[in-house]
Amino acid sequence: MQTRRIGDVRVSAIGLGAMPMSIEGRPDEGRSIATIHAALDAGVTLIDTADAYHLKQGEVGHNETLIARALVTYGGDTSDVLIATKGGHLRPGGGSWTLNGSPSHLKDACEASLKRLGVDAIGLYQYHRPDPRVPYAESIGAIRDLLDEGKIRMAGISNADPAHIRQANDILGGRLVSVQNQFSPAFRSSERELRLCDQLGVAFLPWSPLGGISRAGDLGAAHTGFNRVAQVHGVSPQRVCLAWMLARAPAVIPIPGSSRPGTIRDSAAAPDLILTDDELAELDAG
Repeated sequence: MQTRRIGDVRVSAIGLGAMPMSIEGRPDEGRSIATIHAALDAGVTLIDTADAYHLKQGEVGHNETLIARALVTYGGDTSDVLIATKGGHLRPGGGSWTLNGSPSHLKDACEASLKRLGVDAIGLYQYHRPDPRVPYAESIGAIRDLLDEGKIRMAGISNADPAHIRQANDILGGRLVSVQNQFSPAFRSSERELRLCDQLGVAFLPWSPLGGISRAGDLGAAHTGFNRVAQVHGVSPQRVCLAWMLARAPAVIPIPGSSRPGTIRDSAAAPDLILTDDELAELDAG
């Protein structure tokens, strides 16, 4: 598979968003592990997770534990796999989301993620979402401390605006490597963040690039241009969508959510789909 860069690390141009394996409607563990193994077989070397990806109150870190188990049971080499996890967003009751960006929480959350993933240092740790009760500089300062202490190898942020990106990069001493924001055919308001990341050499990781768990299957019906281009190439509209994103900028690394081996295999083939300038213009137009 084609590769792109996060910091000094080369990863697959398509990552695996593992969240659907741990929240509402999640499959049994066997299918989830088979999906992760299928991603690895297809050349995917970036897996996105978070401590908040769980269903019940007592299973914080379910997704991280699942990924660790899948890597241990995989028969091939996983030394080049980058696990990107996040802290600062919580699901105390399983169904609702809350925030805690306090430095003490972020440091404790990182320690817990280290144990669940079974690593000495987390490959990429991202501040999940700004907490309006905590100054952003304090939250990013905690991420900087984790980086300086060697608890994490690379630092990123999520759900950020341009001011957050510039401030985080400044606090981190130019060491910000990723921004994970929502971006899809239906949600394009992160275009300015995408462009800023490309200018700064920071990876832009679109979450829910296919529209989210409940909408990904209907992408072609909701966005007829993607469906038309898919028919021309004899591929899925979802594959066209990911190829369109990859063509927008070298900084873009989509992380489509998946809980089935077939869907991640389809997504992993997106870098090989070459769209014409006319097709890209049509898709850009919406």
